Amino acid sequence: MKHASIVKIKLIFSFATVFAVAAGCSAVEDNPDEGVSSGASAGTLSGVLAGGGASSQTAAQEAWRAGFQAANLDVTVDYDPTGSGTGRTNFADGGYAFAGTDAPFTAAEAAGSFATCASGSGLVEIPAYISPIAVAFNLDGVDSLRLDAVVIADIFAGRLTSWNDPAIAALNPGANLPDTAITPVHRSDKSGTTENFTDYLVQTAPTAWTFAAAEAWPAELKGEAAEKTQGVRQTIAATAGAIGYLDASQASGLGTAELKVGDGYVAYSPEAAAAAVGKSSLEAGRAAFDVVVDIDRTLSDGDVYPLVLVSYLVACERYADPAAGSLAKAYLEYVISAEGQQAAAEHAGSAPITADPALAPKAAAAVAAIA
Repeated sequence: MKHASIVKIKLIFSFATVFAVAAGCSAVEDNPDEGVSSGASAGTLSGVLAGGGASSQTAAQEAWRAGFQAANLDVTVDYDPTGSGTGRTNFADGGYAFAGTDAPFTAAEAAGSFATCASGSGLVEIPAYISPIAVAFNLDGVDSLRLDAVVIADIFAGRLTSWNDPAIAALNPGANLPDTAITPVHRSDKSGTTENFTDYLVQTAPTAWTFAAAEAWPAELKGEAAEKTQGVRQTIAATAGAIGYLDASQASGLGTAELKVGDGYVAYSPEAAAAAVGKSSLEAGRAAFDVVVDIDRTLSDGDVYPLVLVSYLVACERYADPAAGSLAKAYLEYVISAEGQQAAAEHAGSAPITADPALAPKAAAAVAAIA
């Protein structure tokens, strides 16, 4: 997902504070450290807000929905974790008032029309959830391994078939690796997590991984296919020798890999994921309220974990149904508030998007533009 033209805006993340946004665009630009409430109309809204998409957001959405509905007792927020591709399709077709996606609409797609939006409306896309993608496995007696991008590519391409292969052993001296067969597990549905995982392989192991970065897994590759994040987790947990990729919030209880970065290895963590995003750039050629990060996965700094996803929430600048627009705006205000970001961090282990001079005002301005 690299692009030829990049705006080199450094996105600085701090874990001393959580994401602070202002009540309106101009207020954010004047004083980006001032926070907002959980919605300008908190407590006065009513109705059902329907959304869905990225299954990676499942745990975060649970926290966001609970917090928002506690402040707005007459609102029900429905989020169906159908996967990023289905989420974008349903939003475009008018089935969702908002969508979650680990792979944003392309700039060309974002310039199109959407049934959910009023005629001529622009698209709003904001980064709302930053999380590492874990390379997780089920190997008896082994809780952690060190892997580099070439070995990961060779495993998922089917070139390495046993856990005691010399290529894996060389990265893990002293590890008691069994001769168990390797079973790669991938998503069966169109998935933004798959696009982020394959983008990591494209950027870091281009000679070993000759497939494109895409939401659909290469059809010619073997392995076990599983639907959504939960399906991948269940398949890995039930299959001795399995290895797969999934949002780290769902990796508890599985073995996980430290990834080769520069001259060392880095375990996944919210801090290391945010560091990778913070040292990346905003994608050029986007409209003002289409805020997309172009992740540089080739960074060699020892504090970054490059296999990271930035998951987005998608909305309209103007809605075909104004009532849906009011609900969507209030909900997104809560999601990017200090309270909402902290709730996701505690419930899903994500990295709170903190106040910084580049990303935070842009995200806040995008939400403020919703009408």
